[in-house]
Formats: sequence, structure tokens, C-alpha cells
Amino acid sequence: MHSDDIHSEAYSGAETGEEGTARGSKGRMGVRPGVESPGSTAPSAKRRPPRELTVDEHVAGILSGDRVILGKTITLIESLKAEHNRKALAVMEQLLPHTGSAIRIGITGVPGVGKSSFIEALGSWLTEHGHRIAVLAIDPSSQLSNGSIMGDKTRMEKLSVDPNAFIRPSPSAGSLGGVARKTREAMLVCEAAGFDVVFVETVGVGQSETMVHSMVDFFLLLMLAGAGDSLQGIKRGIMELADAVAINKADGDNIIHAKRARSEYEGALHLMKYPAPDWSPPVLTCSSITRAGIAEIWESISEYRARMTANGWLEKKRREQALAWMHESIRQALQDRFREHPGVAAQLPSLERAVSTGEQPALLAAQRLLETFFDEEISTL
Repeated sequence: MHSDDIHSEAYSGAETGEEGTARGSKGRMGVRPGVESPGSTAPSAKRRPPRELTVDEHVAGILSGDRVILGKTITLIESLKAEHNRKALAVMEQLLPHTGSAIRIGITGVPGVGKSSFIEALGSWLTEHGHRIAVLAIDPSSQLSNGSIMGDKTRMEKLSVDPNAFIRPSPSAGSLGGVARKTREAMLVCEAAGFDVVFVETVGVGQSETMVHSMVDFFLLLMLAGAGDSLQGIKRGIMELADAVAINKADGDNIIHAKRARSEYEGALHLMKYPAPDWSPPVLTCSSITRAGIAEIWESISEYRARMTANGWLEKKRREQALAWMHESIRQALQDRFREHPGVAAQLPSLERAVSTGEQPALLAAQRLLETFFDEEISTL
């Protein structure tokens, strides 16, 4: 594992320094009977919280390509603490002029389609050809425990030890489309750190994938063949968002099925309206195992970027994404502040019960909560 492993980051609370080393040695070697533990002779070696980096240290570390500070900065961005949010905003303000040069690629598809394997195959091919890639892999969070598996570094064994790759798993935490709330900021931080290709891997749970589409340049939909009706269960909206469709696992006996599915998808896409000028989404086949078709997929992505840059579409798209990002941030901040409001928090449980039992209309309950929120907000001005 690289030193950018998230368990070693400053904001995770992991033990560091001499005490951590002493504990590690004790755990491996044990303590002999009758021999005083070396740790007991150093009363001054008390457990200390790790020192938090300053804004300037975060910025300097990112711009120098420091992988450890990159991981710490993303952890800072993802933190829910108000003081961390303020510091993260200051860091992002300084990093923004150093962003925008990378190609941003969203990868989506149903569970089991092989998203992680595909990213490892394409990512490894890219690093072999001189690129530096970052993978922001969104792990599904449990709605009951809010926990997540965070296993992408295990699934991408080759990329996880590639010096030209950075993998960052983040919990979706219930975000729409399976996208972590701070994925956009993390993407920009990776760009400032010098990564020229950034992948965003979604959960692919069938929810709205527009959140991913609203932050990337190229949206790739991975599909399977040989698993029944190829078009069954595919939402038209997701197909319309795709800049390309790739049929994965096209190897062995499945090659024939993949070719048949390719024809079906080409026919389906032909009937759909695509917004970008001078581009028709191609349907490609690939294998993450044999790497067949991987180079062709990258050629398609590169061609798309060249055309959309030349005709101004990519610049227009990014401007619109920035505005959507601003409005989404406002919406989320207002929602968070509403739920944290003391008056709202006091009334919410009883009103929820009244609405669920039919004792009170939902609109009336919402109106009362909003009046409580806005009346007290106005009175504090």
C-alpha cells in the first residue's frame, strides 16, 4: 500500500510518532516476563493528537504532488466539522487556478458489470502510456449503519501500488446517484496535484446518475452481454446521458453475445437525441481481463475531448456544471441548517408522527416547520 492510505491521514485520528512505533513493536514481539516495558520508562511520551496542517501547508503539498497531503486534504474536505469546512474552502480557493487541465470521466453501470476491473485495466494502460490518474471510487453506504465497505483498493490491486495512480474510496452517505457530497472538490484537488485523468466510479444502483454527469466531461456507461435481454431494465434517461457505451466482459464464449448486444445498443442510441454537437455516442466492446478494446475506448474519449474543445462545447459544459454546483451547494447547506435548527429539531419528531398517522396534512406540517425556521432566522438578523 502507498503512504496515501486513508488510515494514515491526520484527520482520521490514527496514532503516529514514537508511541505508535513502540506499540507496534510490542504487539509483534511481546513483552518478556520480568522485563520492564520500554514504554514505561518514557512517561513524557504521552498520546498526542496529530498536528493539523495549515492552509498554506495543504496548498503547497498538493501543488508539489505530495500524496500523503493529498489524502489529508480530501479527508479535510469530507469532514463534517465546521472549522474543517472553513479551512477546506480556503484551500480550495487557492487551488482553483491550478485546476481544469484534466479529463474528467464518469463510469457507471449496474452492480456486477465490472466497473472496478474496467477502471484498473484502462487506468493501468494509461499509466503505462505516461498518464497520471486519480480514481474517486464511491462506495455504497448502509442506510441503517451509515457504514461502507471501502474496498476499491483491494479490488484494484495493480493500480493501488502504481506510483502514477491515486485511489480514493469515499462513502456515498446516501447522496443522490451514489455520489459523495464532496466528490467535486476532491476531483479538483486531484487535478491541482497533477493528475491528468480523473475517474469517478459510481455505485450504479439505478438512482439518478445526473449527479455524476454534472461533474464530468465524459460519461461512460458499462453494460453486459449474455445476461438475458440486453436492453431490459436500462433506463432511457441513463442511455441519453452516455457519451459512449462499452460492453464489458467481451471475452471467451461471450464475444458473440457482446457483438450482438453492440448492434442492439447502436440501434437504441440511434433513436435518441444527443445534445452535444458533432458527436454520436459509439458502442464499443472490451475485456478487462484481456484488455481487448481498452485502447479503442481511450481513443474514443480522446476524440470526444478534441472535438468538444474545438467547437466550444466542453467549455460551455463546464461553465454550466459550475453554476449547477453552486446551486446544489446552496440547497444542501440550507437543508443542513434547517435540520440543525433547534426549533425545527424540537417539532420534527411529533410532526412526522402526525403526518404518518394521517392526523395532519404533509403540506401543513412542512409549512409550520418552515415558519419556525424562517421566523427565528429573521429575528436573529
